[in-house]
Parts: sequence; structure tokens; C-alpha cells
Amino acid sequence: MNHLTHLFLAPPSIPARVGALMGDFAKGIVITELPPAVREGLEHHRAVDAFTDRHPEIIACKPLFSSQRRRFAGVALDVLFDHYLLRHWARFSDQDSHDFIQQAYRDLEKGRSLMPEAMARTTRRMIDHDWFNAYRDLDNIGMALDRIAQRLRRPNQFAGIIDEIRSNDQELEQHFLHFFDDLTRHYNVS
Repeated sequence: MNHLTHLFLAPPSIPARVGALMGDFAKGIVITELPPAVREGLEHHRAVDAFTDRHPEIIACKPLFSSQRRRFAGVALDVLFDHYLLRHWARFSDQDSHDFIQQAYRDLEKGRSLMPEAMARTTRRMIDHDWFNAYRDLDNIGMALDRIAQRLRRPNQFAGIIDEIRSNDQELEQHFLHFFDDLTRHYNVS
């Protein structure tokens, strides 16, 4: 799952939301030194990722990608699923998505002192460039995935994966909906 989805699923406190994003920035962090609510959010992040990685709907998505890009399918799905969450927001939440996003940004700003430096820099860019609202547009998902491809250390053919997503959009979206129904039930999100 990507950033927006982790925040959506996280317990609704500033430390837990910081922890929910910290899973992507936890390298070098001594988990036992984190405040309990941040640790709870980090553990929640890891549990969501574990649930996601072994879910049959996620496993069924990966063969939809070409053999040269399949290795990166998980990364692509993480970002794409933020788009699908926004596309189907009303199915999963009574709160307006714009209101949720603004509150999440405020919580991340207030929780900056709890973040490792790399995470603080990334969340600053996230807020300044309004990543979450940008994820409403599939073209922006493609640009985000291409930026990720540029950061990969090894040579890869990840760039342009949005073309494969577009070709399989309806099927990927259906897999997401079945999966996310299960995920929200599992974590009692309404």
C-alpha cells in the first residue's frame, strides 16, 4: 500500500499516522525507542503490507504485467491503489476525501518532530506538491511511477509501466475493489 492508503487505514492520531508512513522510512530506526503510538502506527503499516502481499487479489494482479515489468508490479500497485481509493472513496468512507487529505497533511506537519530526516523531507514535498490530490489523475500516477523508476539503483524497464496499467485498468480496478473490501473489513475501517 502507498502513503494515502496507509494514512486512511491508520489509527486517527498524529503519532499513529506518522508511524503508518514510517514503514517506508524505517531503515536505521530503533523501533523500541519510538514513542508507543508511533510504534503502533509502524506495526500497523507492516501488518497491512503483510496482509496485502499475500492476498489472492494482489497475487492475481501481478501476471497482468509484462515479464520485464512484473518484478516491479508491487510498487506500481501500491501507488495505483491510492488512485483507486480516491476513485472509489465514497464506497469506503463517509468523510469527504478532500477533508481527509487536508487533515492528514496537518497531522503530518504537526508530527514532523517524530520523523526521521528523510521522512520529514519527503512529507514536506508530499504536502507542498499535494501528492494525494494529484493521485486522482491516472496521468499523475504514471509520472509518479516514472520518478520511482529513475530512483531505482539497477537498470530496469519500470518506466512507462502506466501503459500496462491503462491496458488492464478495469481488471486491476476490480481486483482492488475485492481486495480493499477485505482489507477494510479486516481492519474494521468504515
